[in-house]
Amino acid sequence: MNVALRAAYATAGTLAEWAAAAARGGDGKVAASLVGRRGVAERFAAWGTAHRDPARPLVWLHAPSVGEGLQARPVIDLLRQRRPDVQVVYTHFSSSASAFASRVGADYADFLPFDTRRGARAVMAAIRPSALVFSKLDVWPVLVDEAVQRRVPVAMIAATMAEGSARRGAFARALLRDAYASMRAVGAIDEADASRLESLGVNPACLQVTGDTRYDQVWARAQGADRASPFVAPLVSPRPTLVAGSTWPSDEQVLEDAWREVRAQVPAARLVIAPHETTEAHLAAIEAWTARAGLRSARLGAPDGGDADVVVVDRVGVLGDLYALADVAYVGGGFHSAGLHSVIEPAAFGAPVLFGPRCTDSRDAGLLIEAQGGRTAANAQELGESLIRWLANATARADAGERAREMVRAGIGAAERSFALVEALL
Repeated sequence: MNVALRAAYATAGTLAEWAAAAARGGDGKVAASLVGRRGVAERFAAWGTAHRDPARPLVWLHAPSVGEGLQARPVIDLLRQRRPDVQVVYTHFSSSASAFASRVGADYADFLPFDTRRGARAVMAAIRPSALVFSKLDVWPVLVDEAVQRRVPVAMIAATMAEGSARRGAFARALLRDAYASMRAVGAIDEADASRLESLGVNPACLQVTGDTRYDQVWARAQGADRASPFVAPLVSPRPTLVAGSTWPSDEQVLEDAWREVRAQVPAARLVIAPHETTEAHLAAIEAWTARAGLRSARLGAPDGGDADVVVVDRVGVLGDLYALADVAYVGGGFHSAGLHSVIEPAAFGAPVLFGPRCTDSRDAGLLIEAQGGRTAANAQELGESLIRWLANATARADAGERAREMVRAGIGAAERSFALVEALL
């Protein structure tokens, strides 16, 4: 990193630390992120003093948000099973990952301090890691430099780089090239990712293709799904069921129009919809359009949920089990710019998957389409046609669902390979 860029980056980090120190709460992720970092160095120091055992190796895993955390968790699980001597520290960047971090199984979990020399040194001194491992893509140049100076090996698991990623631009390359070049080991999801990561500065001798650990995670969850849970069991029904997960208003607008035609062609069809944001206003908007369509709706867990035409999921954390109900799945995010949510979760249950057109950056969506276990829909008409084809034709639905399931099954094994990569650093 050149001198001018290093100075600008250091100034930005310092300003972020000042903002965190001055933050007094408020709504939104930014405010929560600032408040969460207030006193973070002191919390690390306190944990290190009370709990760091210098006789044991320590792996520090960083995953920015929940998606990257889902990729890190299978490796943490294997560390717990096979290396009980290893301590694990887990950090995240987004405030939305706080609840997930508390359940990931680490000895200590907290926000990652802003990427300043002071913050990096404070955490390194507190936890004295044996290895620093990033999940998916994000690297922090000051933190990596501090690790290298302390001879702490740095690695990345489930590494991916989309063709159109902004990290391939001139500014990001100048900022991050030294950090990528410092990696001791990088496990890329596939050969294309490995090639793009090499172009960013990763030493090709340190690169290997290990796959995507999420496949192991979602497969295990599907196999262990609790179909007798108080949320799932009352909703088991012979009615052809669409489970629409992680939807946004842009998805719901298209789904509303498509569902009208679905019900005309498949009158018994049932919808279970789990919006990405479960605010009362969002839930009420969904219930309003179901009422306009003359459909009976019920909230998840309601006594009449099993008989409802539309079940509205009003809580988070249950979608992974509700996909067990799906004859067909729809995954949200493909009708706006924020990005498509996970399509492999319902695929692991053997449900064919539909999603919106903004899916070109999703490797999983491309694989599902190639395997004929998933389809994209550009508008309500296309969505309705695909839904009718699969909901009305059990044979076609079963064939597409099995193709989707096999696509996920083929990706299993990445957790083992990624665990081996991490363990080799120790």
